[in-house]
Amino acid sequence: MPLLPLDIPAGIYRNGTDLQSQGRWRDSNLVRWHDGTMQPIQGWRIRSATATANIPRSLKIWIDNSNNRWIAAGTFQNLYVYNDDSAQYNITPSNLTAGSETAVDSTSFGGGSYGNDPYGEPRPESTLGVPATTWSMDQWGQYLLACSNADGKIYEWQLNTSTIAAVLSNAPTGNTAIMVTDERFVFALGAGGNPRKIQWSDRENNNLWAAAATNEAGSIELQTSGVIQCGVRVQNQALILTTTDAHTATYSGPPYVYGVERVGTSCGCVSAQGVAVVDMGAVWMGRESFFVYSGGTVQELASDVSDYIYSDINVAQMSKIVAVSNAKFSEIRWFYPSAESTENNRYVAFNYQENTWTIGQIARTAAADAGVYRYPIYASPTDKKLYEHEVGFNYDTLTPFAETGPIILGTGDNVMSVTQLIPDERNQGDVKATLKTRFYPNDTERSYGPFTMTNPVSLRLTGRQVRLRIDTFVPGDWRVGINRLEVKAGGNR
Repeated sequence: MPLLPLDIPAGIYRNGTDLQSQGRWRDSNLVRWHDGTMQPIQGWRIRSATATANIPRSLKIWIDNSNNRWIAAGTFQNLYVYNDDSAQYNITPSNLTAGSETAVDSTSFGGGSYGNDPYGEPRPESTLGVPATTWSMDQWGQYLLACSNADGKIYEWQLNTSTIAAVLSNAPTGNTAIMVTDERFVFALGAGGNPRKIQWSDRENNNLWAAAATNEAGSIELQTSGVIQCGVRVQNQALILTTTDAHTATYSGPPYVYGVERVGTSCGCVSAQGVAVVDMGAVWMGRESFFVYSGGTVQELASDVSDYIYSDINVAQMSKIVAVSNAKFSEIRWFYPSAESTENNRYVAFNYQENTWTIGQIARTAAADAGVYRYPIYASPTDKKLYEHEVGFNYDTLTPFAETGPIILGTGDNVMSVTQLIPDERNQGDVKATLKTRFYPNDTERSYGPFTMTNPVSLRLTGRQVRLRIDTFVPGDWRVGINRLEVKAGGNR
């Protein structure tokens, strides 16, 4: 009898109808495709046993001039640092204006100006809502700079665990975010409460902000209909993302210091932390699609899972979305709140080397890639602790799996009988397989299994299409290749 190789392309396809995902993987959790082979992502373990008082929303990891490693974590009302021994220190600035742990929608009654819209008509989408409070953090040499988007002041912490972060002298207030450029200027974004203004300090002097002929401090206002979300360093430029478009700031020296150019329209960033910088450039999540800045231009990034992701998001809590790179596996992962959750509980990941997408479920609210530390470090909203990821195979109560869309048996005209599953797995017995059959795309699905994928498995099942699900049986570093089905043709009924 003929063997049907299940040579399924890498990655998840979740656009369109169920049948449109035929011959592709359609659903997954805690798996990735690396070098074309499906494998589990590794698990996690606690990095710091001391929890923060509230949900961590932002992380910054760096190393000082004495080779000591530090982690900064920000919540809506506190700023913490952790030393190399994972000891926690509260460095919250005095008189910090606390923000909001969750996003607040202000489009309800009383949320806007009276009389702007006809009575009885729904108010159009607006930016009146208050986003969840996040911190923008960067390094000034070995020191930490930090700014809460609710407080708006720029603070500096100089590595002394006995002192708190202090207001940066002479810096503007009412800021949305900060960044330090490659040329050693501090950028205050949304400076002074102007959501479109960029103001920068003098070069190599973060206490001098008043522009004069004798320094390089200055400012500029973006020509944009949106408001500034964030800024990142990429390709020897500062990339400034607003809610509607993208701009670059390029150093030109006195008298103008920085020249600003709009490089993309209708490509706003979904949140203050929705962008990651990798070798290919900056990649971010917009409100309806993904984008990449590379080679001087912004392009929409085609996604095989956009339909699913954007129908699954809690739109009111989009400000909590956080992006993080995983350089080891050439991935960018976005954690987002699903429709039934107010906190980040799901993720979507993009492999920019293999151009594949995956989806899954992990509750994480802040993240930083490996580099300073051996493993990536993520923050949990559940216990408010920091975790090392990509280590071991502990997933708490979660289980890695992947499931295909329908696989058409033959031409789809005749009923086919499946008599055997011939597995292709590196360590046979580490995974189990379940087969699900249908006679028609919207027919009731019948399930068979699970079967341990050790030796060929004898089967007796019929249908016009079959779906394959792979689950972890023994936690470990398994690999799944090209499984095969033994099938024979039946009749039309």
